[in-house]
Amino acid sequence: MDIATLVGIITAFALVVSAILMGGSLALFVNIPSVLIVVGGSLGATMINYPLPDMLKVIKVVKNAFLHKQVTASEVIANFVKLAGIARREGILALESSANEANDEFMKKGLQLAVDGLEPGSIREILETEVVAIQDRHKLGAEIFTTLGTFAPAMGMIGTLIGLVQMLQTMDDPSTIGPSMAVALLTTFYGALLANIMCLPIAGKLKNRSSSEVMVKDLMTEGVISIAKGENPRVIEQKLNAYLPPQMRESSFK
Repeated sequence: MDIATLVGIITAFALVVSAILMGGSLALFVNIPSVLIVVGGSLGATMINYPLPDMLKVIKVVKNAFLHKQVTASEVIANFVKLAGIARREGILALESSANEANDEFMKKGLQLAVDGLEPGSIREILETEVVAIQDRHKLGAEIFTTLGTFAPAMGMIGTLIGLVQMLQTMDDPSTIGPSMAVALLTTFYGALLANIMCLPIAGKLKNRSSSEVMVKDLMTEGVISIAKGENPRVIEQKLNAYLPPQMRESSFK
């Protein structure tokens, strides 16, 4: 569970609700027609923009913003140093059990390719293609939420126009002015809320998550290829540490 995402959303909504309660009743800001216009309109417009299979895929991708747990780069490097030591002592075939026990599917695939005896160049080509596919999936998820965040305020403006038209057509009946004005103002409010507290922040989180995950995958790729080449564990550690800032670099060799 990514606590930052959950805490951020809860805090933002809590502060907005607190500000509303300080000035009056929360019921004044509840309007079902406005919700239908903003949420339904935004989803509908986004579905026009993307194929249905892509919309369904994003449900899985968005879990990365809430339930993602990724190993750190330091853990990956330490693991590869350990695996390189095993390969140097017992041969690369000794890594087959480690490949089967790996929790990360990408790492499992890379180690299996090395155990199967593929050339380092072929391993790099396969794993880099896999990384590109991961980037494309994450990019799609971020794009869909960015699109939702773009359409939500626009649908809020459409709702505002609807409310104003309804109000102007019934100016002779004062009892209808209030509800129509509520639709006019609340749709803009809901659109801004949906875009700036939910959609755009989640899109940003997915982009950051993608960059972090791709860096770890690049580490794994370089580690697998180095093991396939039979390089010394100390050399592998130095090579992988080069991906990290100096303050984050650790060594298993004292």
